[in-house]
Amino acid sequence: MTTAPHLPARPAGVGGPPAPVGREELLSRLERVLHTRGRALLTGPAGVGKTEVALAEAARAEARGETVLWLATLPADRDIPGAAAAALVASVAATVTWPGVAGTGSGTGTDVPDPVCAGPDATTPAAAAARAAIPRQCPGPRASGVFDGLPGPQRTAVAMLCREAPLHDGGWDPIALRLGIAQILRSLTARGPALLVVDGVQHIDADSADLLRFALHLAPPALRVVAVETPEAYGAQEAHDTHLWVPSEADILLVPPLQADEIAELLIHHRLPSRMAGRIHKASGGNPRLALAVGRSLADARTPVHHAEALTLSGRARELARQLLGTAPPAVRETLLLAALALRPSAALIRRAGRPDAEADLAAAERADLVSLAEDGTVTFTAGLLPSTLVHDACWAERSAGHAALAKVVDDSVEAVRHRALATDIPDEALAAEVAAAADLARRRGNSALAAELALLAAESTPMGHATQRIARLVDAAEEAARAARADLAMRAATDLLARDASPSDRVRARLAVLDTAGQGLTGLDEMYVHAMEDSEGHTALRAAVQLRLAVKYVLADGDPLRSRAAAVESAALAASMGDPRTAAQALTVQARMDRALGASDAEAVLAQARGLEMAERPLGIRNAAQILTIRHALFDDRLTDARDQLNALLPLVRRRGSVEDTIELFSTLAAIESRLGACSAALAHAGQSLALTLEAGLSPGPAWYTLALAETAGGSFGRAASYARRSVQASEEEGDRVFLSRSLYALGRVQLINGDVASALETLRRVQANERAQSTVDPSMLRWHEELAEALLANDAAQEAADLLAEVRPVAERLGRTTVLLGCDRAYALHLAAGGRTDEAAELLTRTAGRFAEAGLPLEHGRALIALARVERRRRRRSAAQSALQAAAAVFERAGATPWLALTSETPAGEDSLPALSSLTDAELRLARLVGQGASNQEAAAKLYLSVKTVEARLTRIYQKLDVRSRAQLASALRG
Repeated sequence: MTTAPHLPARPAGVGGPPAPVGREELLSRLERVLHTRGRALLTGPAGVGKTEVALAEAARAEARGETVLWLATLPADRDIPGAAAAALVASVAATVTWPGVAGTGSGTGTDVPDPVCAGPDATTPAAAAARAAIPRQCPGPRASGVFDGLPGPQRTAVAMLCREAPLHDGGWDPIALRLGIAQILRSLTARGPALLVVDGVQHIDADSADLLRFALHLAPPALRVVAVETPEAYGAQEAHDTHLWVPSEADILLVPPLQADEIAELLIHHRLPSRMAGRIHKASGGNPRLALAVGRSLADARTPVHHAEALTLSGRARELARQLLGTAPPAVRETLLLAALALRPSAALIRRAGRPDAEADLAAAERADLVSLAEDGTVTFTAGLLPSTLVHDACWAERSAGHAALAKVVDDSVEAVRHRALATDIPDEALAAEVAAAADLARRRGNSALAAELALLAAESTPMGHATQRIARLVDAAEEAARAARADLAMRAATDLLARDASPSDRVRARLAVLDTAGQGLTGLDEMYVHAMEDSEGHTALRAAVQLRLAVKYVLADGDPLRSRAAAVESAALAASMGDPRTAAQALTVQARMDRALGASDAEAVLAQARGLEMAERPLGIRNAAQILTIRHALFDDRLTDARDQLNALLPLVRRRGSVEDTIELFSTLAAIESRLGACSAALAHAGQSLALTLEAGLSPGPAWYTLALAETAGGSFGRAASYARRSVQASEEEGDRVFLSRSLYALGRVQLINGDVASALETLRRVQANERAQSTVDPSMLRWHEELAEALLANDAAQEAADLLAEVRPVAERLGRTTVLLGCDRAYALHLAAGGRTDEAAELLTRTAGRFAEAGLPLEHGRALIALARVERRRRRRSAAQSALQAAAAVFERAGATPWLALTSETPAGEDSLPALSSLTDAELRLARLVGQGASNQEAAAKLYLSVKTVEARLTRIYQKLDVRSRAQLASALRG
């Protein structure tokens, strides 16, 4: 039993501490229910985060100055009469300042609890030290004054409850005790609102439940109550009703599992690897406690767990799953094991397999939130960790018997063969051949995941005397797993094959399958590339395939487009010499991508050659690398309508018969196109689909988060955009993905700049500059960081560096014909002119640039140029012109649905309208002036703005000259007007 006032772990801020990850809406609903009804019941399965939500509400209540009582019960309390009620009285004694008790409070009604008193932290070293240092004991209810003011019978009954008075033979007076508890709770609100949180109401004993129901019935509206409940599973015999009031539907708030994207945010919040967020979400079912346990097991692994490996589900994660399953009666657990073994479990199937009470068992498991049952009886486990633990912990005999029973009753021949193979541990060639045939049938049906599993099962069922056949089947299994994006199966097949006496060509094919399922995470696979190169010696076709994979690695993991291009050229030549158009097309596509990045003039010709081979070799919709790159080149060139038309024609075909990676790539590209076109709601929808598919496939979410950052910047929220960009940065760093690290840093720096966080934007965009130069990237259209960095430099008073950067990129953009890149440079250069006092030229250039952005069909860039024009017009002290520019920008953003940009058009820099003299200051000078005017020292301002103290001193001198002031006091007065 834990009783104490809740002390929030997070500092209270405006509106109270932040909500737990993914619980902002739920917390808002909870506050509305408490406001309107005064009572709320949080319910949900163990580990879903109910207590976290209650803690957040308690912290917010305390931030508002309310008295907060926290009562946490334990399972043993259920069998101790009066335990919960006595603990509640003790909690009140430790919290409320009672008249007549000297030295216990300030007279305000509430105090910080005595560190020596019972509470959540009473057993910490700090509390132990406090007990040793203070020669007294915590006052009990009687000593604290809780009983003062209670009539004699009530005082006696409460004292008996708290064991501060001997129990009479007849026990306490139930009526007096009821009234006494009611009076004590009523006293909580004597000096203001109070919140009572009861965590674990299912464990409250019968006597306490009855007392609290009566007391809360008489409690004033100022006492609000949050009850936290984990429903009892399996129809546990309830000796009494533990509800503290009769809840209505309006009082009950179900705490749901977190979505996959929220699990990723949770992992980041706890400094755990987020790159496997999709797989962790599947394993945990969105249960935060399970997800964190899995995340910690991955973080604690001796070597980093790769995408192509099974998740580490030992230790704490597996033990939590066992705890959830451990309360299941043996009959329910046997039924659940059959469900875990079946491919498509249903109540009817399990009943036919020998569990006559399957429906009742599954209903009990559903109440325990272990499974969910559809109307047709289909069974789905709430967390992937549960069936894997059931199978993991079952002995061989149990698993064999289960598969044998299922093999007799399933209605599909493919599933029947699978169960027969899994029911025996004796290799059998005839059975292996049946399983291989079943894998072919599953492949023809389009079930690539099942085909991959069966292909591996066929190999594992092959007897040792058929070594050649087993190796051939292992190769097929690895390649089938690659087609299905099943990294775990590909790794299993490859590991088995590499341990055998396989030929070099078979070893290469197995390794290529693993590499093809690695996603962005290529940095930990260097040894696999080395061995693949060795084994492909003398085999031209395989060497072409290995060189192709190396070309991808060199750019993604090593950030070396020159080596990537060289490997792609060699791969294309080798493939062409062997008459392999598929590999040649893929290699030429990589070459074209590198040629574009390196600024080569023949990039489009190489891409056209790749596209011709690709379309001649296979139907449109299957392996679309060249076609997708063609669309991305159109995006880079801002030929957006053309790009969208091509993509919309390709997308349905890819979704029907292409790979999941191609589908994700197309949704991401479509989101980027719609963002540039100003179709903001469509961009957000497509970016969301890209993320959902990414997490479902278990791929690294870094690229999808980057896409969401772009879409949120266009039409969602700058705050969310920055959050997604930071996640993408972290995931890209975890994966060692140099390409998407630059992209995500660009997205983050851009939104920081737009938000006015110039110092952070400058630091972030400088990282992009360093990364892109390290990768020898030449073409400025692929990542438009130059104009953003130039603007950040100008805002930081580094005008010459900004001018040098623009002078460097402009000739390249002109040579390559990147028209809209030049427009972005013009916008930045106009701001450079304004910073140098040439505001008339700046206004003229921005007016032209805004018009050309509009002609190019780029509404967000059009509006951004108009906002820049408004800033310049304010510096020219032309308020009417500035307002007109802002109104025009607002109209552009409103048509596009660009919500965050629209908000910018209503913002006027503080003081500029009322203090025209401030318009003479640059943005950087204005930021420094405000900091100093608010009392910051030179050192403090330098630290906040990431400047040297000397730079701050020089900038302050210019500010004083422009505003004609001579001291900090005069500067503050000038800023106040």
